[in-house]
Amino acid sequence: MKTEVVDVSQTRKELKIEIEAEQVRAEFEHVAGEYARAATVPGFRKGHAPVAVVRKRFKKEISADVLQRLVPQAVEQAINESGLDVIGQPDVHLEPENVEDLGQGPVSLHAHVEVFPDVALGEYKGLEAARRVRPVTEEDVESVIDNLREASAALQPVEDRASEEGDTVTADIQGRYLEPPSEEEINAEDVDIVVGGDGVLAAFTENLTGVRPDEVRTFTVAYPEDFSAKGLAGKTIEYTATVTAVRRKELPEVDDEWVKSLGEEGVDTVERLRERVRENLTKNAEGESEHRMRDEVLDRLLERHQFEVPETIVSYQANQMLQATLRDMMRRGLDPRGEDVNWEALRELITHRASENVRGSMLLERVAEAEQIEVTGEEIEAEIQAVAEGMQQSVEQVRAALTKQGGERSIADRLRNRKALDLLVRHANVRDEEWREEEEEEEAVAPVENAGGGADALPAAEAAGGEQQG
Repeated sequence: MKTEVVDVSQTRKELKIEIEAEQVRAEFEHVAGEYARAATVPGFRKGHAPVAVVRKRFKKEISADVLQRLVPQAVEQAINESGLDVIGQPDVHLEPENVEDLGQGPVSLHAHVEVFPDVALGEYKGLEAARRVRPVTEEDVESVIDNLREASAALQPVEDRASEEGDTVTADIQGRYLEPPSEEEINAEDVDIVVGGDGVLAAFTENLTGVRPDEVRTFTVAYPEDFSAKGLAGKTIEYTATVTAVRRKELPEVDDEWVKSLGEEGVDTVERLRERVRENLTKNAEGESEHRMRDEVLDRLLERHQFEVPETIVSYQANQMLQATLRDMMRRGLDPRGEDVNWEALRELITHRASENVRGSMLLERVAEAEQIEVTGEEIEAEIQAVAEGMQQSVEQVRAALTKQGGERSIADRLRNRKALDLLVRHANVRDEEWREEEEEEEAVAPVENAGGGADALPAAEAAGGEQQG
């Protein structure tokens, strides 16, 4: 067998393979003999037809079997002999003229393969980076305390008046499609609607202002064609809302009694709460600064090492990142099908990040090799313990899943790369600088307004901008 390796790019190679005529003829005769021993040919007893007759009658089938046996073996042999570290499956193409007269001469084929590039590691010590810590202001502290008050807020029944702006009206809602007419109905119980709240349609605010429990309001909503909930866009619906409760959000007073109710160990006064909040914000700011600085060190390493990365691995990682983005969007109540989602820009951004991630990982592997960095069994166990705590699972459950997926090797690789980055940071020229607001990266995905539980799942709640209880 003859093999020639053609460099298409750093990560793509073409294997030109020729299987000698003698090998092809021998395999053709061998397969034809197998067919002759099993074939049923008119005029002959089963298995007694002359091989020449069988070759002619079953030429197409014999040729297919010969190629199925010879080609994979030839490609595998060529890869092994060339010493290529191949990723994924080869893309194989046969020369058409060889197939027509199979067995009369050699078979030529081309196998396109993707490989890991040879990465020449240049200088990786003395990389420049800056450490900037975001300052913690009194406004930041008060913002956290305000959020704690919101979380502690209680909805108190309103008994001495009708509903007004800011109240939460709970209602059972039925909807009837008027235009276009439909037998489908909307039925939703215990829908919470904040009168005048963000995202609540004016029709709901108008008709649920001035109501008391047990009152019934009927009103019509004509949705525009571009309404965010596709199941409601362009439709006219008559709603009947039966009010079950009217409540008002009451925020707790910022005093020592409220602070004690939070249950934070060692925090029993307002002053101590502010100190603890400032401590936590400072710790978070320092952690954020460290993360940014490490990213900058890795960015400088990437700038010094430009090379092509395997498309197969980038594509896989980009798909994983895209799936994670979709899950995050749905968790935050955003509709991935919304017109405001710029999928082209999002995919381009994610693919770029995936490519940089792959390149960074390959470089850190080279650094680890150069510095002879290893990972101990104790370090792997500690990481598994951390993963188990983060996933709120037992160590045994996590280890079983990792063993099934071959994940322990992945954890070892990740730890090794992390230690390599630690080394880069230790040897980097890190300067302390004052914090400055970075320019916000342009968002690839704009917020989707009026996002809720989905038009199909709960049209009434989404239509009103409220939330369903339970």
